[in-house]
Amino acid sequence: MRIWDISEPIEPATAPFPGDTPFGQEWPLRQERGSPCNVSTIRMSTHVGTHTDAPLHFDLAGNDIAAADLRAYLGRCRVVDVRGEGDPPRIPAAALTTELLAGAERILLRTRDRHDHRTWDPGFTALGPEAARVLVRAGILLAGIDTPSMDPAADQRLEGHHVLHAGGVAILENLDLTGVPPGDYELIALPLRIVNGDSSPVRAILRDLPPPSPPRP
Repeated sequence: MRIWDISEPIEPATAPFPGDTPFGQEWPLRQERGSPCNVSTIRMSTHVGTHTDAPLHFDLAGNDIAAADLRAYLGRCRVVDVRGEGDPPRIPAAALTTELLAGAERILLRTRDRHDHRTWDPGFTALGPEAARVLVRAGILLAGIDTPSMDPAADQRLEGHHVLHAGGVAILENLDLTGVPPGDYELIALPLRIVNGDSSPVRAILRDLPPPSPPRP
């Protein structure tokens, strides 16, 4: 089965959310300096690259990422193409039709055709609260998007995040869905068990679903 890596590369050039700590790497031990092995230390915001938000990110009383229900991040998902509308652009609720969501457990939203992890785009497309309510009503377990946040960059209320959390929907952000055809896949995107973590980087992949078994005679 084909594996699609839908994670952003994490490197010094990876664009963080403005104000967040960018990725940095130091090498306390290097073999060329006489050490028996190479050991690096990294420093970065937990929201750099492809990541999942814990409720603690936007709710002081919310669970940390170590308490996340891992079942949300593992299983059948659907990749859909949608485009934002308005200023700032949000996914219109009407675009998430009953037919589009029928039978889906997890939804990954591709809002653009080109993805560059090195560029910060302040006008990125967000989900927003109205479309988030559609996903909650459809019983979606996880919502993912190929932009930095479920809410616009300047939004201080984070209504989309709160709607998803209240509806029990896990969040993935900064996915790279370039070249992934719309359709159903298996998602694997497990967060790290960071105690008191408001978020966690993930290595998100999709796998093609196995073909259906032939009917038994």
